[in-house]
This record gives sequence, structure tokens and C-alpha cells, in this order.
Amino acid sequence: MALRVQSLAELEVLCNHLYEGTDLAQRMQAEKVLLEIIDSPECLSQCQLLLEQGTTSYAQLLAATCLSKLVSRASPLPIEQRIDIRNYILNYVASQPKLAPFVIQALVQVIAKITKLGWFEVLKDQLIFRDIIADVKKFLQVDYSRPSAKHRKIATSFRDTSLKDILMLACSLLKELLAKPLTLQDQQQQSLAMQLLKLVLNCLNFDFIGNSADESADDLCTVQIPTNWRTIFLEPETLDLFFDLYHSLPPMLSQLALSCLVQFASTRRSLFSNPERAKYLGNLIKGVKQVLENPQGLSDPGNYHEFCRFLARLKTNYQLGELVMVKDYPEVIQLIANFTITSLQHWEFAPNSVHYLLTLWQRMVASVPFVKTAEPHLLDTYAPEITKAYITSRLECVPVVIRDGLEDPLDDTATVFQQLEQLCTVSRCEYEKTCTFLVQLFDQNAQNYQKLLHSSSRNPLEITVQEGCLAWLVYFVGTFVGGRLTYTSTDEHDAMDGELSCRVFQLISLMDAQLPQSSNEKVELAILWFLDQFRKTYVGDQLQHTSKVYARMSEVLGITDDNHVLETFMTKIVTNLKYRGRCEPVISRTLQFLNDLSVGYSLLKKLVKIEAVKFMLQNHTNKHFPFLGVSDNYSLSDLRCRTVFYTALTRLLMVDLGEDEDEFENFMLPLTVSFESVTQILNSSFEQEEAKRMLIGLARDLRGIAFALNTKTSYTMLFDWMYPAYISVLQRAIELWYREPACTTPILKLMAEFMQNRSQRLNFDVSSPNGILLFREASKMICTYGNQILSLGTLSKDQVYPLKLKGISICYSALKSALCGNYVSFGVFKLYGDNHFDNVLQAFVKMLLSVSHSDLLQYRKLSQSYYPLLECLTQDHMSFITSLEPRVLIYILTSISEGLTAVDTIVSSSCCASLDYIVTYLFKHVAKEGKKTLRCREISQDGQRLLYFMQRNPEVLQQMMSILMNTIIFEDCRNQWSVSRPLLGLILLNEKYFSELRATLITSQPDSKREVLDQCFRNLMEGVEQNLLVKNRDRFTQNMSVFRRDMAEALRSEGASDPSNLDMMS
Repeated sequence: MALRVQSLAELEVLCNHLYEGTDLAQRMQAEKVLLEIIDSPECLSQCQLLLEQGTTSYAQLLAATCLSKLVSRASPLPIEQRIDIRNYILNYVASQPKLAPFVIQALVQVIAKITKLGWFEVLKDQLIFRDIIADVKKFLQVDYSRPSAKHRKIATSFRDTSLKDILMLACSLLKELLAKPLTLQDQQQQSLAMQLLKLVLNCLNFDFIGNSADESADDLCTVQIPTNWRTIFLEPETLDLFFDLYHSLPPMLSQLALSCLVQFASTRRSLFSNPERAKYLGNLIKGVKQVLENPQGLSDPGNYHEFCRFLARLKTNYQLGELVMVKDYPEVIQLIANFTITSLQHWEFAPNSVHYLLTLWQRMVASVPFVKTAEPHLLDTYAPEITKAYITSRLECVPVVIRDGLEDPLDDTATVFQQLEQLCTVSRCEYEKTCTFLVQLFDQNAQNYQKLLHSSSRNPLEITVQEGCLAWLVYFVGTFVGGRLTYTSTDEHDAMDGELSCRVFQLISLMDAQLPQSSNEKVELAILWFLDQFRKTYVGDQLQHTSKVYARMSEVLGITDDNHVLETFMTKIVTNLKYRGRCEPVISRTLQFLNDLSVGYSLLKKLVKIEAVKFMLQNHTNKHFPFLGVSDNYSLSDLRCRTVFYTALTRLLMVDLGEDEDEFENFMLPLTVSFESVTQILNSSFEQEEAKRMLIGLARDLRGIAFALNTKTSYTMLFDWMYPAYISVLQRAIELWYREPACTTPILKLMAEFMQNRSQRLNFDVSSPNGILLFREASKMICTYGNQILSLGTLSKDQVYPLKLKGISICYSALKSALCGNYVSFGVFKLYGDNHFDNVLQAFVKMLLSVSHSDLLQYRKLSQSYYPLLECLTQDHMSFITSLEPRVLIYILTSISEGLTAVDTIVSSSCCASLDYIVTYLFKHVAKEGKKTLRCREISQDGQRLLYFMQRNPEVLQQMMSILMNTIIFEDCRNQWSVSRPLLGLILLNEKYFSELRATLITSQPDSKREVLDQCFRNLMEGVEQNLLVKNRDRFTQNMSVFRRDMAEALRSEGASDPSNLDMMS
């Protein structure tokens, strides 16, 4: 007994380390020991010890966690043992009323897992785990990251047999609870109400049709209520119950009632006939009216948030034409408008809920052109008031935020842009009112700002406040101008846009006149937002030359067309790049704007005529543009924006470049000077840090240039400039700084970009060796990096990606581009004794073996570079694949096997293609072997090696056939065509194993199903011949599509056995 007490004490210490400890080493050690406990035979007795004698809630939580993992194993515990665990937990929870909520939740989830995973299991002719409803009247769904057909079938059966009864039971208990006098101090009564409301909410949140809706997009959600639930929803008492619960319960519980109402409001439209839907909507609107007429409960943030969601769902599920027909619509729309205005005025209260209110009004206004009823929608009355309230509230928040040091809403640009996008639709309703109001505000604030600037005292705080207001106003102007794209516009509206735009262009002049002494980041970012919106709406192909937008701008600013606007754009860009080099957000947004302008030939032709553009092309140095500097004042991450700058600049250069090598040399002169400086520094062994920073900048610059050079002539100019002198500098840098990803990543990305044969730019002249020379350099760099990075040894989990895997993924991308680029004849290397090709393939293998299979799939960029590269190798270089050692071949085939079930379709499709090439190669070799001619035997040594390996390891291809068959029959197969291609070859190579799989599946089903399934398999191979010709493959693919559909129908009904019994991978 002393030993047990001691072990209990040790377990509790481990629990404290795991759940409360701050020492990372202690936590990792605790995790290790606890994982050992889960795998030990004494796990159940240890869990019982913790539950019965543990002195802390964390001990009980650990026991629940261990039990949960135990019952979820792929090889389940015996049925009797799971029944004992379930009954023990039920009794334990019932006898321990003071358990911590998180312990109760963990234990209930164990019961739920046992129930769900054993839903179809039979003991003594009884579905033993289904009596859980009678025991606890409760069932919880388990969230599996990869729902399979088994889970879907269990959920469907549960939905059809039990879920409605649970909902009705919960509603009847809530009615009983509401009928009695509610005692808010009674904890037991409150707990009962909370659990019942959660139960109803879980029922309504059930995944009825197996689409696992994304909760982040809940404003688009429709609840697919089963048809046999209609009677519940048609009873007015159902909605009344939850509105009454909202009014009667305290905030913590009433918000659950509102959450249920959100789901009721989201019920699919097709559940009702038209009269029923109108009646149901009328009851919802009546409830809204009651809530808004008695708004006391909305002072709670939880209630307020759920009610805003409820309002948004009303417009998501119902048309404006239906809403206006509701009896109380005029009163309710006024109440909602007042509620929205009040909410916007109190901007600091529940700011995350504003999104739902703006969603409601955006969709209402967007629906106005489609309303056919005679009833007034009244939006022309209230929409301008909403817009006005939003504008006013944002301006009023500025002084409060600045003076009290609060979090500025403008800093959360994602939320601001989302709300502005919604507002732009609302603002276009009665646009004249909105524009007049905004012009007044802009003029007033601009005048105040000018007075403050010219004031002798110049109060910095007041200036900052005024600049904050101007930033918001500029955002609003940009929003309204951008709104022209989403609403039917008129000449009068265009003229109003011109009025608003004039003021922003005048503000730009005013702000730039203060440089370089002062600058406000928020105003500059707002101006860039406006310029981008104006570009999208009124510049280039979108422009109507008769547009009235330029009428007012011509009078005030002399801007008569989009050519003048482009001059203003470029002047602003150059000004920002000159004077705001220290402000990374402004530089980044400015360069993005420049990049957007440089996409599109028609705009480029206009831009190159502008003086500011000519200045940039001739003076892209840190003297004129400080952000191009590499001093210690700039972080290495700030240098990333240089790539965007040079991409845009090179596009502008390309317009008139042609074959003018002198102009290209002049353009490259600043980079030439920098490279020469780096070369000297590296040779002198001094100031290595400065050389490294310069090289990082140069690599980013060159990557931008290379990205924009899409013609053979221009790319050749860059190659001649780079090779051989400057590429050798990059090779040296990889050798020196391989431990520093900040340096190696830009250089490797530059090489990967160099290898891209985009637009056939690398198809050099037939007399040119450039393609081979480029590949040799890439081979050297990949080999150097691979060998050096492997010398680092084992890295910690947080370092392995940045220090190693990221670089490997870029190397694989570069190698894939070279192999698929079709500009190098790789047979030449072996023919002339050049080992660069062999070396890079060996580097590929070495790097691959240093990566675990789990990492290959866990890191998305790595998997998306490795698997397409493997596809290239299996397509064109099977002689290399067959020459690999068995352990390497096993590694590669295992990676394919694991990738077949990947969620990422790029990965799974590449795996299917790679497997197809391997199987096809093997099948062709087997076919040639049958001919037994001397010539065939001589040319098939590679195939003989692969065949010998497969004969020694037959389970490799058999397992992959099982995976593909499982995918086709049981899973949501999103790349059906890709899966079908290797499957035919696998079947033809393993006909015996395929027959065994077929027999296993058919015999596991009831007698009534076997004939149907047997026919499905016969149809699958009908008309399919013993070859892999394209015509035969296409026939199999067509058959497989029909096979998949027929199998799904055959296995869907209740008579079919549990899919877990059919799992071919087991």
C-alpha cells in the first residue's frame, strides 16, 4: 500500500508539472512519463487510482485524458471492458457532484467516444452502446480532424434514430423549468437550465449532411434541419419558448437562448412552404421587436453579440421582399436602425459584433434593386443614417483613443477594411446625402488642420488628433469611390466622387509639403488605400473617358484624365520612397501600389512616359531611396520589400528595352557597383557583416528583376551579367553563412527563380551552352547547401524548419524547375563524364533521408516542393529511382503511401502521378520480360532491379492499392481522375490481391448486399483490357466513377455492415 501511495504522489507531481509548470524541461519530462503510462498495461488501474484517491482536479483530468486515448485506439478494447469503463464513469460522475467543470467535460467526452465508436457493435444480439440515451439522455459529438465514412454513417444513423427525440426532450424540460418560479440563486436550477440549453444548441449545431461547415464563415451558414423535424419548427410555441427564456434567464444563460435562436433563424428555406415560411418569419420578427422594445438584456456583451448574429442571419436566410411583407416591418426596421446607430456610437462596446450589423445592412441595401413588392422597404430613410452614424462614431473615437492611450481601431487594418467594404454598399443608398455630409466633414477638418499647422503654438496633441480624423475621412472617401464597382452608378454619382477625390488630392499636397520634417503614418496609409481604390475605379481599362469624375478635378487641380492621375500617383510613390524609408508599413504599401500599377500593358505604356518613372529607372540607389540602404538601422526582414520594388521597376524597363544591352547595363549599374564591393570585402576578409547585408539585399533585388524578365532576350542579358563572376559570389555566401537562413533563403530563392523557364525564357540558342552552365551552378549550390546543412546534426523542433527544412524545400523547388524546364538534356552529363547531375540527385537523397515522414507532410511548403519533384523524377528519371538502395526506395515509397491520403490535393495528386509512373514502368518491364528476346533483357536491367525489389517487398504496392480502394469507396475523393490512373496498374500487377480485397469486402456484408457489390466489382473491370494504353485507362476511369457511385448507394443503407469491418488497410 505504501508503494501505491508513493506512486500516487509521484503522479500528482507530474500532473502539476504538466498543467501548471512553467519549466519547459519539467513539462517535457512529465509528458514523456505520462505517455509511458498510457501505453503501459497498468493504465486502467493507474487511472482508477487517480480518480478515487487523487487530491487535485488535475489528477482527475489526467485520468480522463488517458481513458480517452485508451478507448480511441485503432485496435479497440474488448466490448465488455468498454462497458465497464462507461458504467464506472457514469457512477463516478453521479457520486462526485463537486467535480471541476473541465473534469466533468473530459469524462463525458470519454463516454461519448465509447458510445460513438461502438454505435454499431453487437453483444448478445443487442446494439449494446445505444442504451446510453436511456441512461443519461445526452450525447456529445466528437470532433475528428479527418471524418471518415465510418463516423459519417454513425452520425447519420444517430440523427435518424435519436436526435429528434433528444431535442424534443430538452425542449419539454425547458418548458417545465420555465413554468416553475425561477430562483436565480439556486445553483442546481441554473446548472440544469445551462445544460439543457447547451443540449438544444448541440442538436441544432449537428452536422446534419456531413459538410462540416466552417465556423469562421458562420454568417453564410444554413442549418439543414431534417424534414421530419418540421412539426417542431411549425409550432409557434417553439420560438416563443426561447424568446421567453431569453427574457427570463440571467445573462450567462440568456445568451445561450439567443444562440439557439440564431440557429432557428438559419433553418433552411426549403423546410417550409411559402405561407409557412412567411408565418415562421413573422414569429421571428415579433421576437426581434420584443427584444428591442425591452433592451435591458442587450447591455450584456454576450447577449449583444448573439443578438447581432441573429439579425445578420435574418437577411442571410430571408429575402428583402419577404421581410417587407411582415406585419410589423416598419416598426422593426426603425428599431433595428436605432439599435445599429446606438451600437455604432458606443464603438468601444463589443467592437467584434459590429460586423454582423453591417452585414445585415449591406445585404439589405444590395437587395433593393431586386425587390418587386409595392410595400416600402424604407432603406432610403435609414441607410444614410447608418452611414452617418458609422462615420461620426469613428471620428469621435479619435480624441478618446489618443488622449487615453487606448487601442486604436485603425491599427486593426483587417477589421477596418472588412467594415469599409460593407459600408461602401450601404453608402451608395441615397449617395447624395452621404457625399454632402462627408464633404462638409472633410472641409471642416482640413481647415482645422491647416489652422493648427500655421498656429504659433502648434499643439502636437491636437495635430495628432486632427490627423487621426483626416485618416478616417480619407478611408471613407476611398471606400465610397471604390463602391462604384458594386452598385449601379450615374453621372451625378461620378461627379460627387470627383468632389470627394479633389479633397484627398489636395490633402496629399498639403501633407507632402511638410516633408521631411513631419509625417503621419496613419494618414499616409489611408491615402494609399484611397489611391488604390481610385485606380481600380477610374484608371485604365475601367475608365469611361466621358466620366464626370474629372469635371471637378479639372477645375480645381487641372487633372483632366487618367494620364494626369498616373502622374500624380507616381509623384506620390517617389515622394514616399524618398522621404519615408524608415517607415516600413508605408514603404511596403507604397511598393504594393506600384506593383499593382505595373501589371497591365496599357498602363505600362502610359507610365513610362512620366518623368517620375524615368527618374526611378535611372536613380534606384539608396542615395535617392533610403529604403534600399543596408545599414544596421534596418532589420533584415525590411529588405524583403526590395523584391517587389525591382519587379515593378523591371516591368517598366521592359516596355522599351527591346535588345538594347547598353540600357540594360545602365539599369544594372547600381547592382554592379554593389556586387563589386561585396567581392572586395569577401576577398579582404574584413567587415563580413556588411557584405552579408549587401548580399541579402542584392539577392532580393535580383529575384525581383528575374521574376519580371519573361522573354528570352531580356533573360539572356541578365544571365550574361550574372555568369560567371557574380554567381560565384553567391556560391561563396552559401558556404560561409549556411547557418543563417536570413542569408541563405534569399539566395536560394533567387536561384529557384533563375531556374524557372517561364514563358520559355530559358530556351537559349542551339549554339549556346547557357542551359547546362546554369544547371551546373544550381547543382553546385544545392550540393553545397545540402552537405553543409546536414553537418548541423539534430535540431530542436522549433529550429528544424527555419534552419533546415525551409532551405531544403527551396532547393527541391529549384531542382524541380530545372528537371521540368525542358532546357537541359540530362543525358549529356553522363555521356561526357560530368558528375553535376549525379551529385545533385545524391544531395536530394541525403537531404531527404534527414527528414522524417511526419515532417514531410506537416510542413506545407516542404510537401508542396518534395512531391512535385518526386513526380518529375519518376516521370523522366526512373533509371535513377531504380538505382537507389532498398532502404531509400522504401523511404520514397512510404512517403508516397502516406501522401496518398493527404488533405492537400497538390500532394495527393502528385503521389498518384508518381505511383502511376512507377507502376507503369514496372508493368512495361514485366510485359517485356514475357517476350524473352536478348535485346529486351539487355535494356531492362533497371527494370529487373525494381521488379526484384517489389518481389521481395510485395506488401508495398498492396498497401497502396488498399489505400486507393479505401479512398474510392469510403472517403470524400476530391481527385478521382488522379486516383484512377495508378489503380489500374496496381490491379493488373496484383490481380490475386485485388481478388482477396474484393472477397473480404463482399463477405463482410449481409447476404442481401453481396450480389449488388459483386456486380459493382464486375462492372468496374468490364471492358478493361490487360494493358495500360491511354484508351484502356480512360475506360477504367469511367468505370470507376460509376463504381464509386454504386458502391456508395449499396453501403449507405442500414442493412450494410460497419465500414470499420471493411477497412482494407487493416
